[in-house]
Amino acid sequence: METFRYGNEDAQLVLIQAVDAHDLAVIENEVSEIRRLTSADFQLIAVKTERWNHDLSPWKSPAVFGREPFGDGAEETLTEILRLTSGLHKTFLIGGYSLSGLFALWAAYQTGVFSGTAAASPSVWFPGFTEYMNTHEIRSKSVYLSLGRKEPDTRNPVMAAVGDRIRETYTILQSQGVSCILEWNQGNHFRDTDIRTAKAFAWLINHLK
Repeated sequence: METFRYGNEDAQLVLIQAVDAHDLAVIENEVSEIRRLTSADFQLIAVKTERWNHDLSPWKSPAVFGREPFGDGAEETLTEILRLTSGLHKTFLIGGYSLSGLFALWAAYQTGVFSGTAAASPSVWFPGFTEYMNTHEIRSKSVYLSLGRKEPDTRNPVMAAVGDRIRETYTILQSQGVSCILEWNQGNHFRDTDIRTAKAFAWLINHLK
């Protein structure tokens, strides 16, 4: 997978985000917004996926929109990401938007490498995910969650449940003693994706202990 690096490569704090071409088009604005919201010195590593629905899905699931089903490539993607952290004594945060946000949450259950997880408008409607959360323990110390207020307003019955699922996600994490927040943003899923992701990372950075 191709990686793109922003910020200070010598920084102690490293943010990792799985992205697609749309994310890359606005990622410099995201980095600028993180800088505006925090005083931290950081590097952001963007990991570009080739097959979004496959590379970021924790397990196979039928198509929810369009015809492309979800694969089970998250484990391979996480393996590639962990190679970027290997041998480095730094603080790592993982985050993402939409399915990348779901991947970030799932990744935090697999490894203790990430001190915090930034899940902006995560696809927690993904079949079986909140059930998975109920039977596993996340290994990040803090988690940021957000959703657009209009995101549940869709005719797709699976995706329309995202409002209930994000509340359930928040409740599960709270019950497990995780430091977390659920923030509601204006608009639908496609509004201000870079700003929302920046807010997610900035909250984590400002709450690092």
